[in-house]
Amino acid sequence: MSLFNVYPLYEMTPSHAEMCYVFDKKGNKYLDLYGGHAVISIGHSHPAYVNSLTKQLNNIGFYSNYIINDLQKKVAEKIILQSGCKNYSLFMTNSGAEANENALQVASFHTNKSRIIAFKNSFHGRSNAALSITDNSNIKSKMNDKIDVSFINFNDKDAFDKEIKKGDVSSVIFESIQGVGGLDEPETEFVKHVSNQCKKNSVCLIADEVQSGFGRTGDFFAFQKHDIDPDIICMAKGMGNGFPVGGILIKDNIKAKFGMLGTTFGGNHLACTAVLSVLETIENEKLMENSKNLENYFRKTISKISSVSKIKGRGLMLGIEFNFPAAELRKKLIFKHKIFTGGSANKNLLRILPPLNINKSHVDKLYNALNVELQ
Repeated sequence: MSLFNVYPLYEMTPSHAEMCYVFDKKGNKYLDLYGGHAVISIGHSHPAYVNSLTKQLNNIGFYSNYIINDLQKKVAEKIILQSGCKNYSLFMTNSGAEANENALQVASFHTNKSRIIAFKNSFHGRSNAALSITDNSNIKSKMNDKIDVSFINFNDKDAFDKEIKKGDVSSVIFESIQGVGGLDEPETEFVKHVSNQCKKNSVCLIADEVQSGFGRTGDFFAFQKHDIDPDIICMAKGMGNGFPVGGILIKDNIKAKFGMLGTTFGGNHLACTAVLSVLETIENEKLMENSKNLENYFRKTISKISSVSKIKGRGLMLGIEFNFPAAELRKKLIFKHKIFTGGSANKNLLRILPPLNINKSHVDKLYNALNVELQ
């Protein structure tokens, strides 16, 4: 028996991890500036997180959504309080793809329409509908052709207006900052235009905050920079700091009915405990402020390297762009300098998605490693 071989793997096997460091079986210590695709938000094995989950597991770890789980309401209240997004309801899922699937489903129920507007270079997940609205033909099958999706470029008002005025659009879904796509983001003027047109045409606006949410950009959600209020907000990744959890915030004007959505594992006791611990740690350790402060230091420090052509993103969702492919550099950072970074659809870009509690010394370590390899 073997594993279904779909992942190109680096030859490194973690044994344990602590805050922003990962250790392998040989005793090597790696600086984690990638967080397992932006998942590790408050640090590996954060003591408060471990203690909360251990305590909850000693009480009850799981029961399905046929009984009352008071922790779900606590999660909803705390997300609303810390994000400042009022007049939303919460539905919990197990992942980002599942969050996006449910968001599209809610929008279709609400509008009684089916067509979706998405954006070029987008990534929204690997399940059927989420993959259909992902702009990457290499990972799609014929099954994904069944959903009616129109892809347009960021900031192209004319193309957007042409599509939304056809009258058959259920939802518009966008990443405030494209993650896998390479850290591109739309202009505020365009986002506001999209929001206004969605309201005018009774179309649901969905903000995919799976990678950019929960304080990663310095705001609780990255869309908040644009001063809009999406109809649905999708969350996952850093929401659980490694525990499989996701969710959608749904505007109160969209009404729920029994049986409309459902999940066996979504919002279980352990998942809720993980989210509450993440929220409390973000608040107690002022990690959103740290994200903003570290971005400034990161830009100032890394921009000193002459071969860096651009630094993209916000907070601690960043990309270092070069004028050459970055794959070999990424390998050297891992195996020679013991630093994890990420790649993207933009082959010239290194993605930086560390735990939100890194400090300046960790940025300096990356700077020194890049200097060695690029001088």
